[in-house]
Amino acid sequence: MSPAITYTVTAFEHWILSYLYVKIMPSFNRSVLLELPIPATMDPDQLMSCGQMMLKFVADYWKTIENRSVLPSIQPGYLRPLLPSHAPEKPEQFSQIINDLESTIMRGVTHWHSPHFYAYFPTGNSYAAVCADILSAGIACIGFSWIASPSCTELEVIVMDWLAQALDLPEFFLSTGNGTASEATLVTLLAARSKIFCQMQKKDPNITLGKLLDQLIVYCSDQAHSSVDKATLIVGCKIRKIVSDDNCVMKAAQLKQAIIEDRAKNLIPFFLVATLGTTATCAFDDIAGLGKVCQDENIWLHIDAAYAGSAFICPEYRYLFDGIEYVDSFSFNPHKWMLVNFDCSAMWVKDRTYFINAFNVDPLYLKHDYQNVAPDYRHWQIPLGRRFRSLKLWFVFRIHGISGIRKYIRKHIELAKLFINYIENDKRFEIVFPSTTLGLVCFCLKNGSNELNEKLLKSLNEDKRIYLVPSMVKGRFILRFAICSYLTEVKHVDYAWTVINEITTKLLTKT
Repeated sequence: MSPAITYTVTAFEHWILSYLYVKIMPSFNRSVLLELPIPATMDPDQLMSCGQMMLKFVADYWKTIENRSVLPSIQPGYLRPLLPSHAPEKPEQFSQIINDLESTIMRGVTHWHSPHFYAYFPTGNSYAAVCADILSAGIACIGFSWIASPSCTELEVIVMDWLAQALDLPEFFLSTGNGTASEATLVTLLAARSKIFCQMQKKDPNITLGKLLDQLIVYCSDQAHSSVDKATLIVGCKIRKIVSDDNCVMKAAQLKQAIIEDRAKNLIPFFLVATLGTTATCAFDDIAGLGKVCQDENIWLHIDAAYAGSAFICPEYRYLFDGIEYVDSFSFNPHKWMLVNFDCSAMWVKDRTYFINAFNVDPLYLKHDYQNVAPDYRHWQIPLGRRFRSLKLWFVFRIHGISGIRKYIRKHIELAKLFINYIENDKRFEIVFPSTTLGLVCFCLKNGSNELNEKLLKSLNEDKRIYLVPSMVKGRFILRFAICSYLTEVKHVDYAWTVINEITTKLLTKT
């Protein structure tokens, strides 16, 4: 037997050697090929060692995040001169990678979990969710069907039922079926299109989807998330935005009038997106009134509760989804406010048939013996692949319990009320669009122009001690202050107010 080849080869060298041995020298002893070493990888012991270094870095990061400037002081393109122009030819030590993090990657991080971060909405996280993500990455399954990884599918069914029960959703949502809320809007729109197409085909067997698309129209509030616009662009149907009232709430009367006008134009209303907790002001659409209209008009009612949905785990906030019994689909993001890290979006549907009809592509290589008795979630989404996201919900529920999640959400709401107290006791400011306050507070300078409020926001963010984002609502430039971080305490809200007070005083002194 020929001696084993023991030197290290690259993947390309391995391919060349294979070709030479198999094609050019067929008489060569092919057992040599079986003895060629593959490129070096981590072994289990190295995983333990490197994993400990990585976990220590993350734990230290969370311990010290409060001391970091919430916004990085860099310019676009900062990273390229800090890194080599080519990928390394030879393996490097993991310890060296860890040592390089602070001087490269961390220099350009916006610290979303800093207690000084008050922008956008929360992006959830917890040590429990981080641990679940490690397991998900370690298992590394692609759970597009039950047989592809049974526990991936079955755990999702169970935790979605747990979640529905924790939110007190209607029973018709139990044992259904996780992406983002933006993707949920798109897939429910496609399912609703499938439903209306089937209904129209029964009336006219010659109708085509292309012809139908010219008539289909979607409704949403003028305060709805931009994902609705994107979804209608992808689906190829029309959209009409209903003007909300002075508190940014979409009402049934305005929807009804729009439907009458559009039916007179031979259009077919078929889908409404209502929002519970709008992005700009956390306004809540009139679900009960809108639901009755949708029921009468054969319109699919989808609820986007991306941020505020988590609050319904607290019984005292469930009045905000009065009318939920009219809903055909409901989605929210546990990764915003439920201690679950990105991405994890929960969606329920009243009738799964239309989802399966809209996305059912069933090649032989994906079939299995149990597909008629177990859900295959590839039929519920646009991608084929599916991560083991339900582990994150399972870990968080078990580590924190429903009571712990409620305590966390209520704490954020109390911190927001503390900030409201500061605003209301300062004659320079006013609260705007206060229809419902959860963890978001919208405010601006009283009697101040849009330009002046824009200057205030710019000054605050250039200062970099705290971070806020604005919105333009009903022609007014407003500042949004959202309690976001798991680490935020009273002292941080006090500090934020100190910064706002200081920057405002300087600005008004100059003007």
